[in-house]
Amino acid sequence: MSVAPELLEILACPQCKTPVSLVHDGTALKCATCRRVYPIKDDIPVMLVDEATIEQ
Repeated sequence: MSVAPELLEILACPQCKTPVSLVHDGTALKCATCRRVYPIKDDIPVMLVDEATIEQ
């Protein structure tokens, strides 16, 4: 199971408030502005800045 489309529409990066999109075959959410990648664990997005990684 992936993130529900309704939830994906309202999720935003907690750092810069930009909408996020699914990446890595639906296992993470990425912010296009600050490039933070938030993991999805057990079908739950972990939207904590401390848990995010930064990708180029």
